[in-house]
Amino acid sequence: MTTFISGGLVRANDIRQHYLRFGGKGRQLLIVPGITSPAITWAEFAEEFGRDYDVYVLDMRGRGLSESGPGLDYSIGAMAADVAAFAEAAQLRNYLLLGHSMGGRVAPVAVTRFGATPDKLMIVDPPITGPGQRGHGATHEWFTDQIAAGARGDMTVDDMRAYFPRWSDAQLALRVEWVHTCDPRAIVDFRIDVLKDDFHNELPKLTIPTHLMIGGQSPLITEEEEAEIAALLPALERSRIADAGHMIPWDTPERFQQLCREFFSRG
Repeated sequence: MTTFISGGLVRANDIRQHYLRFGGKGRQLLIVPGITSPAITWAEFAEEFGRDYDVYVLDMRGRGLSESGPGLDYSIGAMAADVAAFAEAAQLRNYLLLGHSMGGRVAPVAVTRFGATPDKLMIVDPPITGPGQRGHGATHEWFTDQIAAGARGDMTVDDMRAYFPRWSDAQLALRVEWVHTCDPRAIVDFRIDVLKDDFHNELPKLTIPTHLMIGGQSPLITEEEEAEIAALLPALERSRIADAGHMIPWDTPERFQQLCREFFSRG
């Protein structure tokens, strides 16, 4: 039986924010997806979490059914303010916050700068680019070419498999269907801002239990960089999933959910 309840819209931080809700009982869990991951692409994981949690998955601005357009600010700060405002609008209390990739950069800032008040924070393989750090590996076009092909309507599952070779046909088909809803400027603006926004400065400001999950085959956080991060926040819990790339939930779904549940249930 599905745990899906409904989709919904709220106006928060002066924009339209769309979300999907699963479960409806248990502790509230707010999921902040990655750079080209509309909320619907997280449905398979939210379905499972919905067995034990009241799950909300956000469409970040410029993605899915949330507000988009040339006048929007697509910076980390703007998106972090969205997350904090959504949590308040949805009346989330004593909730858990999970951010993957871009969401892993946005979620901490929602807490440190914009007053979000989750009880725990799970950060999943965020890019740690910033002042004094190394730059991006992939180009802007790696992302925007997918969006352009999706917008034309001529992208196939096999075309998308070139980007995500480990995914199932169903996962690839869902991404083909929804990737066109991502605003290319939202992708480029974030990738520019993430080189300027100082993750290493924000991390030590976190006072809530925080777990960093790293893909062992992901290029985003080396073991040396992990050690540097750990020194900045000694209380940080960490896990490195040896057989997962950057897309940990899709690469190793059982391990991903197990680690999340163990962290969320402790204490």
